[in-house]
Amino acid sequence: MSPLPHVAPATEPPRAETDASRGLPSYIVGQDGQGRWVALESHGLGGGYFRSREAAFQYAVGKTGRRAGAVRLSAEPLRIAL
Repeated sequence: MSPLPHVAPATEPPRAETDASRGLPSYIVGQDGQGRWVALESHGLGGGYFRSREAAFQYAVGKTGRRAGAVRLSAEPLRIAL
C-alpha cells in the first residue's frame, strides 16, 4: 500500500480566509454507512464512490491541485445526496 499524502483532520478549525471562501474546492474523504469509500467536494459539485481509500484520496488530491490542507479525512460516516 502506498503512503497517503498529508491530510488535515476534518475537525480542523476554519481559517480566516478559507479555500472555500476563495472559490477553491476542498474535499472530505471517508466511508459511508455501508463502508464504501467516498470523496465529497465542499461545494457539492463533485465527488463519488471509490474502491479504496487510496483511490478516493488520489481523486481528491488531483482535483485540488495538491494544495496543503485541501483534503480532510472524516471520522464520521459520509453520505452522497443524489
